[in-house]
Amino acid sequence: MRLTRTTTISFGWLYVFPLLDVLFLLIFFFLLSSNFVLQPGISVTVPFSRFTLSPQPNQQIISITGGPSPAIYLRDQKVTLEQLGAGLDVTKREGRSVVIKADRLVSYDLVMAVTNAALERGITSVALATTPQQ
Repeated sequence: MRLTRTTTISFGWLYVFPLLDVLFLLIFFFLLSSNFVLQPGISVTVPFSRFTLSPQPNQQIISITGGPSPAIYLRDQKVTLEQLGAGLDVTKREGRSVVIKADRLVSYDLVMAVTNAALERGITSVALATTPQQ
């Protein structure tokens, strides 16, 4: 006597697991291969250069935005040149290097004022960020 099943078994859901595995591998690959943003939220168009700065360990980024009234950002907070000194003292105590990320429309005087403020506080490593020329 032959027995028959009253319900049918569907093995179609087993094909979902390899699909999910490939999907997670693609997501993982794209996350690891994406460019990491140095400082999100502050839009600065840095000038082009054939020589670029390699990634600096333990860096502090100072952003200077362009426009009619340029702004200086230290630790994602807007500061003035007078307030910049106190923040640079903290950076000096932490032993961090300074990377100045200035918009290409910012006056050279302001960039040099920020650079001089960092050097006057005793920070020995001050660099200017650029974009690689293509």
